[in-house]
Amino acid sequence: MTHTDRSVCNSPTMSRQPDLTRARILDAAFAEIHREGFRAAGVASILAETGLTKGAFYHHFPSKKALGLAVIDERIAPLLDDWGVRPLDDGPQPSVAALLDLLERGRSADVSAINLGCPLNNLMQEMSALDEDFRAHLGAILERWQRKLAALLRRAQAAGEIRADVDCEACALFIVAAWEGAVSVSKNLQSAAAFHATMAQLRAYVASLRPMR
Repeated sequence: MTHTDRSVCNSPTMSRQPDLTRARILDAAFAEIHREGFRAAGVASILAETGLTKGAFYHHFPSKKALGLAVIDERIAPLLDDWGVRPLDDGPQPSVAALLDLLERGRSADVSAINLGCPLNNLMQEMSALDEDFRAHLGAILERWQRKLAALLRRAQAAGEIRADVDCEACALFIVAAWEGAVSVSKNLQSAAAFHATMAQLRAYVASLRPMR
């Protein structure tokens, strides 16, 4: 191999190509799984969307299951972290106000999200009872969300923003379950109005955690 050949093969564009190919597969798979569910999602449909070959697919993912787990870890987890976890980080805003703002933003979710449902919730209902690996990967997202909520509630409790009798861990689990349940029921009803009403009630519940003045 000449020096020129080595330069070409080691160029940033060439070194990034496998990563870009893998990302294209993950993006297409995420969309396909969100629309159709994991079991109904087809590798052929994913490849048709990307224009890639089976060889390219199996170079990055040894099986459809491996692809599904990667979609959970690399697409669904970051997506839910962005809108459900990171907004709860420490900040200048009072903790309860930050949570109420998050619930209000969730209440204003795009109608398409209601039509297709939450990608996490969809896979939990479809796969958790069928495959332990799926259950563990999906459960890790829920646990991270619950831990973040519980930590926020404990900070709020220490600051006197919520009542001392509130069980922060149980409350955090209820908020996660209620939120995901609201999405699931609203998807079944195909009703954004049902989702908005349910989330408004969840906000009222969180507001009720504040001490009586």
